[in-house]
Amino acid sequence: MFAATDIGIDLGTANILVYTKSKGIILNEPSVVALDTKTGKVLAIGEDAKAMMGKTPGHIRVVRPLKDGVIADFEVTTDLLKIIMQKTAKIMGGAFRKPNVMICTPCGATSVERRAIHDAAKQSGAKNVHLIEEPVAAAIGSDLPVSEPIASVIVDIGGGTTEVGIISFGGVVSSNTVKVAGDRMDEDIIQYVRKHYNVLIGEPTAEKIKKEIGYALIPHKAETLEIRGRDVMTGLPKVVTLTSTEIQETLKESLSSILECIRATLENCPAELSGDIVDQGVVISGGGALLKGMQQWLSEEISVPVHTAPQPLESVAIGTGRSLVMMNKLERISR
Repeated sequence: MFAATDIGIDLGTANILVYTKSKGIILNEPSVVALDTKTGKVLAIGEDAKAMMGKTPGHIRVVRPLKDGVIADFEVTTDLLKIIMQKTAKIMGGAFRKPNVMICTPCGATSVERRAIHDAAKQSGAKNVHLIEEPVAAAIGSDLPVSEPIASVIVDIGGGTTEVGIISFGGVVSSNTVKVAGDRMDEDIIQYVRKHYNVLIGEPTAEKIKKEIGYALIPHKAETLEIRGRDVMTGLPKVVTLTSTEIQETLKESLSSILECIRATLENCPAELSGDIVDQGVVISGGGALLKGMQQWLSEEISVPVHTAPQPLESVAIGTGRSLVMMNKLERISR
């Protein structure tokens, strides 16, 4: 009989990642599900479902079952996790029994939301389910010395939430969550293009704009990008050219909210640990860490060094997997 496999899952609003000790990140799929509304059957998940967004006939619905880092649709999330587990089993080959799963939850998640995440993982075939707070997982995945009496500050800018945590001795000393992250930035861009150009664009186009010409609030050489959408007035396709400076202005409000969350967390930090922060600095992870100029802008605003995690998109997943090994130390946090 094979021993149970240990896997870490980053159940993100934008992406689901699976980490195993032996193979590292083995799965990275968008948290998107395509459903047939007539039969209720799941037609596709991940990249295949994301490619269908905004392009499906009436009876096919493309949904994102996770909102703001927590489960918005329990049944669809359970179906998604079941398929993810099946894919993991296929990649792992024969030596795969019911796995022990470490899964991350946002710092501000209520006991009901935590229970929903626990139950969804259990119903999808996990043997034991442990929960870990997202900032702790991100810090472990970013190679920070979380178990030592040194302040490690992590800012995880994901899809649905931005989590800021100060960690020392393996526990969260001070933390804050704000429901402003990558998705809100995409929404800001969609609203801006509609308001100023009378053109409707979808989420995939907004994400492309953010990645290609999105900038944090720093001086930069203006860039342009041509996009296609539907004219609100005529209903016909239309091409518009956007500049990086106008997108930068559009993102200003969301970025200010993230900065406010970081400042509020640092203000609640015990005086003794504040000294460490000046030396160690702040580490940013998550997809939002990849926004152009993010590191430079934050460093100027909070006057401490800001570093980007070695693998910002995978930090949380790597941390959840590694923390299974450190389970005893983290037992009190994960409850």
